[in-house]
Amino acid sequence: MSFNEENTVERFVRDLLSPIWAYVDSDDLGRTEADLFVLDRLKAALILLNPEIAAQPDRAEDVLHRLRAIVLGVRTDGLVKANEEFATWLNGERSMPFGPGGEHVTVRLVDFDDLTNNDFLVTTQFRFQVGEETRIPDLVLLVNGMPLVVIEAKTPTRACVSWVDGAIQVHGYENDVPELFVPNVFSVATEGKEFRYGSIRMPIELWGPWRVDGDENLTPLERVGAAASSMLTPGTVLDLLANFTTFANDSKRRRIKVVARYQQYEGANRIVERVLAGRSRKGLIWHFQGSGKSLLMLFAARKLRLHPELGNPTVVIVVDRIDLDTQIASTFYAADAPNLVKADSRADLERLLGQDVRKIIITTIFKFGEAEGVLNDRDNIILLVDEAHRTQEGDLGRKMRDALPNAFMFGLTGTPINRSDRNTFYAFGSEEDANGYMSRYGFEESIRDGATKELHFEPRLLDLHIDREAIDAGFEELTGHLTAADRDRLSKAAAKMAVLAKAPERVARICADIAAHYLDKVDPNGFGAQVVAYDRESCVRYKEELDKHLPAGVSEIVMTVNSGETDYNQWKRSRDEEEALLERFRDPGDPLKILIVTAKLLTGFDAPILQTMYLDKPMRDHTLLQAICRTNRPYGEEKTHGLIVDYIGVFDDVAQAIQLDEEGITKVVSNIAGLIDQLPEAMATCLAYFDGLDRTVSGYEGLIAAQERLPNNETRDRFGTDFSFLSRLWEAISPDPALGAYETDYRWLSQVYESVKPSTGNGRLIWHALGPKTISLIHENIHVDEISDDLETLVLDADLLEAVLGSPDPKKKAKEIEITIARRLRNRLGDPRFKELGERLEALKERHEQGVLLSVDFLRELLDLARDVVAAEQSTPPMDSEEQGKAALTELFDQARNDDTGVIVERIVADIDEIVRVVRFEGWQNTHAGEREVKKALRSTLFKYRLHQDADLFNRSYGYIRQYY
Repeated sequence: MSFNEENTVERFVRDLLSPIWAYVDSDDLGRTEADLFVLDRLKAALILLNPEIAAQPDRAEDVLHRLRAIVLGVRTDGLVKANEEFATWLNGERSMPFGPGGEHVTVRLVDFDDLTNNDFLVTTQFRFQVGEETRIPDLVLLVNGMPLVVIEAKTPTRACVSWVDGAIQVHGYENDVPELFVPNVFSVATEGKEFRYGSIRMPIELWGPWRVDGDENLTPLERVGAAASSMLTPGTVLDLLANFTTFANDSKRRRIKVVARYQQYEGANRIVERVLAGRSRKGLIWHFQGSGKSLLMLFAARKLRLHPELGNPTVVIVVDRIDLDTQIASTFYAADAPNLVKADSRADLERLLGQDVRKIIITTIFKFGEAEGVLNDRDNIILLVDEAHRTQEGDLGRKMRDALPNAFMFGLTGTPINRSDRNTFYAFGSEEDANGYMSRYGFEESIRDGATKELHFEPRLLDLHIDREAIDAGFEELTGHLTAADRDRLSKAAAKMAVLAKAPERVARICADIAAHYLDKVDPNGFGAQVVAYDRESCVRYKEELDKHLPAGVSEIVMTVNSGETDYNQWKRSRDEEEALLERFRDPGDPLKILIVTAKLLTGFDAPILQTMYLDKPMRDHTLLQAICRTNRPYGEEKTHGLIVDYIGVFDDVAQAIQLDEEGITKVVSNIAGLIDQLPEAMATCLAYFDGLDRTVSGYEGLIAAQERLPNNETRDRFGTDFSFLSRLWEAISPDPALGAYETDYRWLSQVYESVKPSTGNGRLIWHALGPKTISLIHENIHVDEISDDLETLVLDADLLEAVLGSPDPKKKAKEIEITIARRLRNRLGDPRFKELGERLEALKERHEQGVLLSVDFLRELLDLARDVVAAEQSTPPMDSEEQGKAALTELFDQARNDDTGVIVERIVADIDEIVRVVRFEGWQNTHAGEREVKKALRSTLFKYRLHQDADLFNRSYGYIRQYY
């Protein structure tokens, strides 16, 4: 017996649900194909749930007349408007004049309090006809005779068919018979491998999964069953309808419907459950940046406010930045959240709390700063604290807790801090929660579910060449009249990072590179970019330089300008003016594509069109992670990742930030070179289908010959899967010049792919529409110009992060330097050679401390110094065996490192010296086998850090090892 759609997935879901949803064959429902409702069941529910209708059953027809009017109006009013109006009826928010004297009374279509008063049905092959159009959804869930959930099931046994086909079919139903979806809560699509759901008119790429704990250990069909058993219960469906659905205006003022993602549903319900239980009065929600915490707070606040057991509570939304205040308020206002008020001043907050206002209050943490004593001691006040770190654990946090001593307090964060002075887990975590948090949604989960995109990290570090003699001469001339102490202070100030970062030549080079990179890699995709400069002065300099390479309207500065400041007056904007500017940036048709910032828009700024961040400002910890995650919002099928172009060398800080997230977040930063490395194998896999074929033959003869290598559906499906992977790689990398070498082969494969792709519209996941760059390549043979870039690129990827995080103690501080030069040199200072080496070490330390030398450059110079130290030692009488047995590179590193030295360098140093200890026998350099083994070991070590292609680093490392025996 064969496996098909009907006898596998459809029947599996039906049988799974039938114990809790009574199964009735569609032919036995007692309705015609033109009836949307099962009328006898809907009338029975109206009579059961409404005493006024029970007293006069003919009133049920009056209600049905109103409901039919909403359904009939869908063709003129639009589906979203009709669905929103029907939802108000379902939620008991409409009334009819059925009371005494024509008094209006609420009409209930559903009983949310006692589910046993409702009629729950599941049926299959639900035929529905409107005019000439007839559509037959696979499964429909009906509550009180109203179709609330539509489910499309696809076959699990064809590689080219997926849940996407089911979702596309649902979209087709929405267009052809929109009446079916007027009462719809959500729809589901599954092929027995993935379970996805979406609301009406939701783009397919935004359909989300529904997951349960431990489902990663289940088989595909079991995983679908677990999701269906969790989400498709009557209680969950009605909970989503009543508490986790919102209608809002998007940035273009279009009305949209939003249904909670599963992590928002879980997090909000756990908050509600904890408040109801009253055992612990705090908790931490840890959901990764971009996964929808604002909506989570909206859903939680609404459910808390409406819960009958909580006695009309007050919910306070607390943020720690004005821009976050604006963003979250916009989310709440756009969703028409009832009883919402903003506390725009300290006096507003004190008045609202002092007068015991029972609403949703949005405020900033700073409004509590001057509060004295208790503002309200009621125990049904619930605080939802966004980005729960920094200020919330300091004096402001204490003020807030003192002002509301009996309030519940829940922290929501994407980047928790776990340090002795700023400990998010301590401040908000409850002892009853394992690992300190009550809900956890990490980076890997958000990527897997499509809630956020991957982050690619492209270092473009600049070497700073400093003419020390010229600086010293000029400095002497400028400061000759100062005391030695004043000159020393001035010298240290001049060497700070700010001075170096804003050097005109450096800014000019970076801006030229940004412009070229933007034109080659960002603009062709229709994305936006953000330049993060060192400070406000840098923002202005960047704008001036970028305008030399790009039209002035392409970029704009967004920064804070205080009252009375004249230097930056032209960049001062009101809140409305700034929001209008950001709306322009979000508009793909507007020429504004680059925002230049230094502090603003690094947290809370949500613009899915933003894909690339040019980073030239040192940042650390959660601030860094929050900033780079501005780029990870989904934006159509073309946006496959966010890109961080790093000019400042923040990789070590990214690694430290990632450590905040246990193990799951280790892939938060990947490197564009890592994708390029995958391209040859992916290309070879696709070309292997045509081994031995003369691919220079054109015309139908060549095409027939290629198609003959894909003789059946199984082979074509495999080829489709392999080419789909290659195509996604190509789209992510494009238009990087590395693709040039593969262009001819890729164009040929693309044409063969198109020629065998099914024309029926099925199998959209594998036989997906190719990206715009690929289509252009096929049709127009576009050549990708090579980017002119002579800057050295450090190759970094997720494997390197894993190596860093695997360090036994990545936060170990450098030993305090108690002597001015390495112990290795101190006993030989009388020797001029060793004195010169000691001075070199001191100079190396000084340049590294000033930030002039970045990680790999520091490592290179350290290797050269270590080699010369060993050479000098070999020409002098040997010291004691203990001294001789120590590795020079490690000892010199311990003396030259500082708090800012990257953990990566420490691990590379240790690994190189490990090779010394292993191969250290006299004479190995004179044997071919010895040299071969040492080089092999060194390449293997550098490969672990993806530095194996750095020939200069390899030669310096080998030179040091060769000298040391």
